[in-house]
Amino acid sequence: MFPRLAEHYRSVVQDLVMSLQALANGLKDHGITATCYSCGDGRDGHGASFVADLGDGHMVRFLVSDFGISWVESRNGRELVKLEGAEAIQELQRMSNLLHQGHGSRAGSSPMTTAEPL
Repeated sequence: MFPRLAEHYRSVVQDLVMSLQALANGLKDHGITATCYSCGDGRDGHGASFVADLGDGHMVRFLVSDFGISWVESRNGRELVKLEGAEAIQELQRMSNLLHQGHGSRAGSSPMTTAEPL
């Protein structure tokens, strides 16, 4: 049972890495500075670091690896929120939803600035 669970977790990490890369590209298309760096080479470890600058010193960082998943939100270098696991993934989904809602907005406007702050 444990090897199967470990393999399932690796699959979740791989899916998250691909989703983070797509989210970073989507945010860039909307004029929001975002980066996603992936690491690892498949089965020997996989992960990614995603960072988005939402303006006014507001930053979010999402880390995913074989060791865990975390979301850290900060303003002016001070940590505001730190979430782990499923809660971190929910915040990532919220950011993705905001991006999709802003997709139909006028060109040049940021979907993150028109919604409530993260």
